[in-house]
Amino acid sequence: FGLTPDDRVAQKTPYSFDVSVWEFFWPLIRGASLVLMTPGIEKDSPALAAEFAQRGVTVCHFVPSALAAFLAAQPSPTALAALRLIVCSGEALPPEVLRRGRDLLPTTLIDNLYGPTEAAVDVSAHRVRAGEHTVPIGAPVWNTVLHVLDARLHPVPPGVAGELYLGGVQLARG
Repeated sequence: FGLTPDDRVAQKTPYSFDVSVWEFFWPLIRGASLVLMTPGIEKDSPALAAEFAQRGVTVCHFVPSALAAFLAAQPSPTALAALRLIVCSGEALPPEVLRRGRDLLPTTLIDNLYGPTEAAVDVSAHRVRAGEHTVPIGAPVWNTVLHVLDARLHPVPPGVAGELYLGGVQLARG
């Protein structure tokens, strides 16, 4: 993700949700600033945008439905000028939400992550490119493997439907 000591990462996810783990620890292990948002502010999009602007947030996470609500509040692009990266995970990123994000914040990078609960937050990542209309779950993150298998646990060719199987250190035992 290219996080640097110049970044200011918003921590707005309740600590009972798995994404809070990387919001808390990611900036600290990369030398960036951890910006603790006002509790509950994630429910008030205009106030959240104002706090992002006031506190110089450069990186944040949104569940796509929360990103949709945030963008629907029409935050000022100038107020969000410092925002360089939005990370989405937790549910599918709809093309219309992506399109609204691109229209409002054309220079902000958007990454789509995928990860089921039993896999320690995220197992794949995809940096959304300009002009993309569908958003894939991406490629496996470090130390993780993804396999698409049929009902007999044989690999399927690209483009053929199957079940996603995960492997690597992030997968929970059992």
